[in-house]
Amino acid sequence: MNKEAVFHLNTEEYIYPVSRNRLVVRLRTAARDFTQCKIIYWSRTNPDQKKEEILVWKNRDELFDYFQGALTFSKVARYQKYYFMLEDNTGQIYYFTSTGITDQKPEDGYFEYLYANNNDIVQFPEWADGTVYYHIFPERFCDGDTDNNPPECQPWGTVPTRENYMGGDLQGIIDKADYLQQLGVECLYINPVFEGDFNHKYATTNYYKIDPQFGTNELFRKLVDTYHKIGIRVILDGVFNHTGVSFPPFQDLIKHGEDSDYKKWFLADRYPVSITHHDYECVGAYKWMPKLNSSLRDVRNFIIHVMEYWIRDYGIDGWRLDVADEVDKTVWQEAGLYLREKYPHIILIGETWQYGGPLIHKANLDSVMNYMFRDAVRDYFGYEKISTQDFDYRINHMLALYREEENHILYNLLDSHDTERFLYYCQGNKDKFKLAAAYQMLFIGAPAIFYGDEVGITGGNDPDCRRCMLWDKTADQGIKEWYKTLIQMRNQYPALKKGAYFTVFTDNADNILEFTRELENERIYVIIHKGNNSIDTTCLVSESEVTFTEILDRRDYVSEPLTDSEYIGNNDQLKYPAAIRLNMEPYSVKVLVRKEKSL
Repeated sequence: MNKEAVFHLNTEEYIYPVSRNRLVVRLRTAARDFTQCKIIYWSRTNPDQKKEEILVWKNRDELFDYFQGALTFSKVARYQKYYFMLEDNTGQIYYFTSTGITDQKPEDGYFEYLYANNNDIVQFPEWADGTVYYHIFPERFCDGDTDNNPPECQPWGTVPTRENYMGGDLQGIIDKADYLQQLGVECLYINPVFEGDFNHKYATTNYYKIDPQFGTNELFRKLVDTYHKIGIRVILDGVFNHTGVSFPPFQDLIKHGEDSDYKKWFLADRYPVSITHHDYECVGAYKWMPKLNSSLRDVRNFIIHVMEYWIRDYGIDGWRLDVADEVDKTVWQEAGLYLREKYPHIILIGETWQYGGPLIHKANLDSVMNYMFRDAVRDYFGYEKISTQDFDYRINHMLALYREEENHILYNLLDSHDTERFLYYCQGNKDKFKLAAAYQMLFIGAPAIFYGDEVGITGGNDPDCRRCMLWDKTADQGIKEWYKTLIQMRNQYPALKKGAYFTVFTDNADNILEFTRELENERIYVIIHKGNNSIDTTCLVSESEVTFTEILDRRDYVSEPLTDSEYIGNNDQLKYPAAIRLNMEPYSVKVLVRKEKSL
């Protein structure tokens, strides 16, 4: 037994309320060390009335197992003392308290949960659970109004650079509403649309005005109304870590120096201030984007005012917050508390390229751009440089880092305006790309499509990834239909949209990954074969002698009972008494559901 691996703290990552009378509890142990885990708990005022609850196995990565359970109370969860009881595969019992692990029943050193306050509860808008995002870089999506094109605008489809313009605008996004509805999109995330420098508009000059190259404020109102009428939500890119050098307060700083009313809005190192990264802090040492002093009360108030303005007056459904992990966390704490109370439907998504727990747990955001997911999927399906088991370990490690509820709304991307296109990672192999898209759409969380991925756009890193959308015959209709099929499948089966995720089996030799999505009485089995050969394999299932339908090809299969020696799932906590015999084509996926559940 690895005593050092057993871990729990009475913090929001390991014990937290999902309502005022219900707590979720989590415990980490070394992989395969324990077969059962229980929590023993009682009220501080009633130490003789102890209760127990089994924590079930949830995830396993390369080193650890993760157990989880829920405690329900008749009143508010408060003043609950507790410890854990663990059983290994020999039947030996151990006890874990805040002072460590022992084989003696503890008499002190208990953990304690103090109080479930309303703002401690994990909650987010229900629409965000499993929603499908579509990410638009507006300058390259569609040119719906040539009259607002900049004078230097180049023909649609010109090779992108950091400086050139192609004419994409808000009218173009409005014109393609039917296209996005038919694709199955549920929420648009649009890169910056406010008045700003450069084609990307991340150097904002006016946070209250739509950039004239894209349209007008009233046209943006029409865009939101158009998409809301067809059931698609809209979130905007909030660039509040930095501004453009043409932002009036920064221009005032340049003009008046230390006498500027906005001196404290920025982080100048010397005066007078010139446009150079040596004179002031800026994002990525990029002189055109001076960093705002987000620790300053006036700046925090300004940011929150801008955020509310577009929610209140234009009806947007939330914000994606640029480089959110570089902004003073008090901004997001105050914004989250204030805005959610008035607009409970909104979502706040932070950009981070690492683990996003601090942004969710400490900074009060709902979700993050899940680059941990992107990195694992890229390395497995795209670069093919990690094994199936290593991929599964990384995915389960990621899931275990977040609270279960958060996993349902993480923004799971394959690529973005800041990365190579995923098809580029696949070296143009569309079979590999389609398999990665299938995993993304069948995985827990909120899948995000970067515009054009669904029609086969490729490209290297910025600016090459920002190519113009394909609206002509060069668009790959096969990939588009694949995306539509996958999204329709998610909407048809609630378990695929909102269910839990469990690994069943991995096989490095044959590049086989099997997992389930489970919700209430619905269990769906997914088999992914990431190999360039055709193989025979088995899908382990819990239901013996039951007919299953494969959703994609509509073929029926009957599960066969296994002998004891064939209980071969990756997780020794779960046993699978039956299997379905399958043939898997190269780079293929099969999705199986009990026949009476299929439509």
